Formats: sequence, C-alpha cells, structure tokens
Amino acid sequence: MTGFPQVSIIEQGMREGMQIESAAIPVAEKIRLLDALSATGLENIVVGSFVSPRWVPQMANIEEIINGFTPVEGVNYTALVLNQRGIERRARFMPPLSPPSKVGTSRVHVCDVFVQRNAGRTIAQEIEMLPAQIEAQVKAGATEAMVAVNAAWGSNWLGEFSEDQRMETIQLQMDAWAAAGVPTTGILFGDPMSWNTPGAMESQIRRVLREWPQVTTINLHLHNGRGMAPISAYVAMKELDERHRLIVDTAIGGLGGCPYGGNGRLSKMIPTEDFVHMLEGEGIQTGVDLAALIECVVMAEGIVGHELWGHVSQAGPRPYGADAYPMDMPFVETAEEAQHFRLGPETYAGCLAPWKQDITSAARDEFEARLAEHAGAHGG
Repeated sequence: MTGFPQVSIIEQGMREGMQIESAAIPVAEKIRLLDALSATGLENIVVGSFVSPRWVPQMANIEEIINGFTPVEGVNYTALVLNQRGIERRARFMPPLSPPSKVGTSRVHVCDVFVQRNAGRTIAQEIEMLPAQIEAQVKAGATEAMVAVNAAWGSNWLGEFSEDQRMETIQLQMDAWAAAGVPTTGILFGDPMSWNTPGAMESQIRRVLREWPQVTTINLHLHNGRGMAPISAYVAMKELDERHRLIVDTAIGGLGGCPYGGNGRLSKMIPTEDFVHMLEGEGIQTGVDLAALIECVVMAEGIVGHELWGHVSQAGPRPYGADAYPMDMPFVETAEEAQHFRLGPETYAGCLAPWKQDITSAARDEFEARLAEHAGAHGG
C-alpha cells in the first residue's frame, strides 16, 4: 500500500515464547505447533535457539525439533545463536534452516545491569569486543550492517533512557562498521523490559531518518508487558514510507518473556494474530491465514497450559461478509461463549434470549442481498 513501508513479521513463539515456558513440554507438542505455524502463511519463523541447556533448558531439544518438523517451501526458518558454539551447531541444520544473512550484525546494550544478567558481560566489554566481531563478519562476506541497541528505552533497575543515549549507542557501532568499510543500513531496537512508549518511538524514528537517511530497515523487538508495544510498532510504521522496510518481532498469543528482566512471562510479546489483524485492517496484505493463526493460538494455550494474551484469538476478528453474527443470537457473556466466531452457535446454546419478537432490519436485508449477489457473481 502506497505510503507504508514494506512490513515483515518474524514469528518468535517457538523461541521467545517457549524459552520462558516449562522445559517439560514434550518435543512432539512443539513439533505439532511448529508444523501448524508453518501452514498459516507466515514467511519468517524462528524455530528456537542454540544455547546452553544449563541456562535455557527449554531449548535442550532444539535438534530434535528441527529433525522432526515438516518444512514448508517458501518459509524462512531461522534459529538464534549467541556464540561460536551456537553457530557451529546451527550450521548442521542448513537446510531446513536458511543460511545466515550477508548483513552483518552488532549489538550494544544501554542497561549495564541487564547485559550482565543476560550475557555475563558489561557494556564496556561489549564495546571492546566490537572490532573482532566486525572483522569476522567482514571476512565472512558482510557488505552492509544492522546495528542493535538493546534495553533501549529503559531498565527496571536504572530507569528510563534518553534518546541521546540510544543515538550514541547506535553511532559508536556505526563508526566501528565504517572503520571496516561497511555501511550501516539497518537498526534494531530491542526492549526486553517493556519500557517503550509511542511518543518516544515517534521521536526516535524521526531522528534516525533525519540523521541517517541511509538507514532503510528498522527492526523492532518490543516486549509488551505494559501494553505499549503494538501502539509503538504502529507509530513506527506510520513514520516510515515505501522507501523503508519495517521488521516486527511478534509471537502467537503474545507468548514470550525474559527471565533476566524481572517480569518473566508477563513481559510478553506483540501477539502475532493481533498484529496481522491490524495490518490487514490498514490495507496491508500479509498473506497470513488469520483463522489458521488463531487455531495455533488455541493449540499453544493447550500446550503451555495457560491462557495467552492476544485479543483477536479471544474475541475474534472483525466479522465481515458471511461471518457477520446472527441477529437473533442470545446474550453472550463468558469468554467461552464468545468463541462462537470459531466454534459455532453451540457455544452459546441455552443462553438468555429475551427478544419478544424476531429482530429484523432492512439494513441487514440489504447487507445479505449484497452478499448473495457477490457470491453469485463469483460462482460461490
């Protein structure tokens, strides 16, 4: 759609989501969910991470999952790695995993407490490691770079961070890449502790575009513990245009959370189904089967053993056309009854229906006539 950037969704439920759920979830159940996600039309799925099972036991069986699932042609499957050992383990699974991008990456945190809790090093050590990391990636063929600023908006230990702090963290990485002859064309903003706000996002994106017009890709990894992430992502999308690409990390049902940040599962992610519904409502076609995606959320709730945090999976998408609700449906009060949008009228069977006469509407008659005419014109 003219005026909007190209928007890419990266589904993180199998990685960001499962890393905070029980380590006792059977491999077969994870494979079942991954296969279901693969059939939704999602183009980018992170299947898990190659990390130490000592600290992330939920990822101890990543090899079994990759060996057991059924890849779908056209889906880009990736896995997170954090060190050379992870890189070597991942390399044995290409394919079905996609080869690493030729875009080099670097990451520096703004919160010195979080990075020590999360990665066992200080910010100063991260910066000290940059030249060697960049040199290795240039030798491997990196011709452009994406720099990441993590814990970007604030910290549960150190408070809010300023825009200037984020800009300085980005600039020092850009300078390091430039010293190696590599331009920076992308920026990733990570927010593991849910400090993002729409106003700060708007100002940040505007300043990035003003100071670094060569940056054409923005990647947002926003946690949604305080409910701001979907709004912040939308604001970013509105600030970009057709010259840009916006990558948004999401997870079905909002699955996700960081054990190092203090909020656990409640730090959540942007629910994929809600984000898809929003994009489609704005006229941006995603190619995702929303009904199939909602069924994945229902499946995931059964697998993890608790209700998830999305909205569209609970109340249903906006009902268009033949999906419009029956006018004479009875009272709907409970969450279970509201599932009629996917399970049918049996969910509200026996509910109160105090209508003294049938509900009629000329507007509804016209609406249904248009539906019938449209179906006839299309052979439906």
